Amino acid sequence: MSLGVAVIGAGMVGRAHANAYRQAGTVFGLDLPAPRLVAIADLHEPFATDAATRYGYARAETDWRAVIDAPDVDVVSVAVANNLHREIVEAALAAGKHVLCEKPLAPSVADGEAMVAAAAAAPGLVNATGFTFRRSPAINAIKEQVEGALGPVRHFVGNYWCDYGFDPRRPMSWRYQGGPGSGVLADIGSHMTDLAEFFCGPTSGVQGTTMATLVEQRPKPLGVAVGHAGGVQLSDELAPVENEDVCTFTTGYASGAVGTFSLSRVAFGHANTLKIDLFCENGSASFEMTRPAEFSIVDATPGAAVNGARTVFIGPWHPYVARGLPMDFPTVGHGQNDFFVYQARALLDQIAGVKELPPCPGLAHGLHNLRVLEAVVAATDKPVQL
Repeated sequence: MSLGVAVIGAGMVGRAHANAYRQAGTVFGLDLPAPRLVAIADLHEPFATDAATRYGYARAETDWRAVIDAPDVDVVSVAVANNLHREIVEAALAAGKHVLCEKPLAPSVADGEAMVAAAAAAPGLVNATGFTFRRSPAINAIKEQVEGALGPVRHFVGNYWCDYGFDPRRPMSWRYQGGPGSGVLADIGSHMTDLAEFFCGPTSGVQGTTMATLVEQRPKPLGVAVGHAGGVQLSDELAPVENEDVCTFTTGYASGAVGTFSLSRVAFGHANTLKIDLFCENGSASFEMTRPAEFSIVDATPGAAVNGARTVFIGPWHPYVARGLPMDFPTVGHGQNDFFVYQARALLDQIAGVKELPPCPGLAHGLHNLRVLEAVVAATDKPVQL
């Protein structure tokens, strides 16, 4: 079965999807025909053309509808601003396309519900939400230990710190618009709340949310920016930032575990620091995205005289590494781009009926994540003046 793939959005994450489909046929089993790389669509023509040329796609489009209407496209990744997800996903499903939509699924629970309803009306199509950190070899290796020697998680600590918003001269973009909860919480908190449930199970409650906007105005850009918008020319006109730079909160889980979260997009010196600490029944484990090919673990196995946290380097005996890397050898290393490759392969496997990899979370899971984020916003503390 030949699958024609297309990516809508040629920004930072769109390029990750484009590259992922190009690589998907090279990893794991050889039972999946290499996907046909059909089209990249982006409103800004230079972005679309660059990505299509760079990653070997047949054509570039400036209107996403050209992808949706194309008979040679079977699978669509939606990697654009959050407020555009619903319209594109609904149109793609109605046109008979399999869909992978980036997280967060939509700007609101109501939008997410409509998208899930559209998926239910297209039962023969695979639908997915892009929670790529679920594909990390190290995170999956830790989960194996949680399900084994470490035992259930009692306390999950998730910190995700970035500095893409630290400079007040970084231009206004859709990431800074949309009201409380649509800032750092939606952008990277969606990943972290999902990872917590990956280990702890369903969220049962949220408490003690604090959100703060530390950069209150940003200059409007003169041109079109990609990614987190560095290097674009700026105007003298300022626009108000509408959502949060920092967010902290705690959670409870049906399993009895508790969670503690700290999110920031203005953490100077932290370009992309995702860090999790799991305190379990019989030990603990830690992972940090700046060192993606290793994790640390401590349990009661060694004697007290030599016990302590030990570093484990990821190798072919861990999930996703054997046949998932060209050099599937210990300490060779891998990174976040590989997670997108594994995700793309899992999606194509689902469509082709291959069951080698865990399936992608569906749109219904993306809707559940939106409900968790909505609960975080609703749990905002009322400040007590001292």
